[in-house]
Amino acid sequence: VCPRGQRTDDNKICRECMGSPDRYDWMYLGFMAMLPLVLHWFFIEWYSGKKSCSALLQHITALLECSIAAVVTLLISDPVGSLHIRSCKVKKLSDWYTMLYNPSPDYVTTVHCTQEAVYPLYTIVFIYYAFCLVLMMLLRPFLVKKIARGLGKSDRFKSIYAALYFFPILTVLQAVGGGLLYYAFPYIILVLSLVTLVVYMSASEVESIKDLLVRKKRLVVLFSHWLLHAYGIISVSKLDKLEQDLPLLALVPAPALFYLLTAKYTEPSRILSEGGNGH
Repeated sequence: VCPRGQRTDDNKICRECMGSPDRYDWMYLGFMAMLPLVLHWFFIEWYSGKKSCSALLQHITALLECSIAAVVTLLISDPVGSLHIRSCKVKKLSDWYTMLYNPSPDYVTTVHCTQEAVYPLYTIVFIYYAFCLVLMMLLRPFLVKKIARGLGKSDRFKSIYAALYFFPILTVLQAVGGGLLYYAFPYIILVLSLVTLVVYMSASEVESIKDLLVRKKRLVVLFSHWLLHAYGIISVSKLDKLEQDLPLLALVPAPALFYLLTAKYTEPSRILSEGGNGH
């Protein structure tokens, strides 16, 4: 087993991790940092209700909590006091699960040599989630108590209670599926951004550009999904060849435009009425 911050080279000798995360590594860390923020925003919106004016301030507070947690996590990572971090390069999926590769030379005694071969991509996420949770518990209850006058006493803290559920879930997700997420997160972002956008537009009964312009909130949600979609495209392509990869960003509005152009043809009431006329 190597000390933290080191991993074995091809000759099985522990070497200091002196590299820097590449663009894909930073995109992965960005994805893991976005997960609690997006969940915060979802549950704040879910429990705020239409009459509450406190949602916007809670959204801003959640963004502030996650931003501070991210900066503090980077500052305390090696090298301490810098926003840069040193890391070991991820070579294969098994690098994330060294605990599964403890050898048994005589088939009796197991040699425990578990280490963080992908330092610090595995543990830095746990540190970040811990800071997010601490900052939320320090800041959010006082804010919600002051501004959430439009909500009942039982509903006022539900978005905080939801976070107390999803943070342990995210922690287990990272512990068990960190390596799988590392390789799959760009495709997860693309699929989820598409599905959630369609569900939202369908639930909001958006069938034309005019319906989008009626409420500013719908435009905010649309642009948020476009940003996520662009993030997924950049993560997949890694922007290795700018002249080939940058034009792909032009596809970002395509799903929304396709939905708006075809929504009127898939209206359930229209399909039912045409079916009834046919019979």
